[in-house]
Amino acid sequence: MSEHAQDFPHVLRDVMEVLGPEYGGMIIGGVAVIALGHSRATTDIDATLRIPAQRLAELIERFAEKGIVPRISNAVEFAEARHVLLMRHRDSQIDVDVTVALLPFEEEALAHRRSVDFAGVQIAIPRPEDLVIYKMVAARPQDVQDAEALLLHYCDQMDLRRVRRIVSEFAEVVERPELVQELERMIAKAVT
Repeated sequence: MSEHAQDFPHVLRDVMEVLGPEYGGMIIGGVAVIALGHSRATTDIDATLRIPAQRLAELIERFAEKGIVPRISNAVEFAEARHVLLMRHRDSQIDVDVTVALLPFEEEALAHRRSVDFAGVQIAIPRPEDLVIYKMVAARPQDVQDAEALLLHYCDQMDLRRVRRIVSEFAEVVERPELVQELERMIAKAVT
């Protein structure tokens, strides 16, 4: 954790002030996992929103008003190509990654976001089942651990057929059938 860890709630509030009302964005990643009750560490803020490419420069300006600036020189071009805006809070050096939502799943997740309190800050986060899908698609070791923790805690509240279908579709597109196998292993553990 950076020496500016005490700034984390303030940066998170600023991110939500930019993303929330006008753009309808939400927090994903480690912060959302923690907000859903799974204890783990995180040092950055991951968010998502639906925004046309021609409004990315405007979004960067809105973030700059909060001291959150691009951490690469060609941020707009990178976001247009890779669908993620790489930002950093100037004073605290907390990274803020903003994913541009493009897929029907992402639009559905945004439409069903919910508001929760996180360290005294109101943030929008996905439903647990949507966060499991995000995590399985990312599929890094920490993401898989997060998905498993969410399944263990919320499995009985999830539409598992939907989770299986969407993860299976992603796995097919990225040619990673092991994602489906891993999901099934975690579901079996959660329901026993």
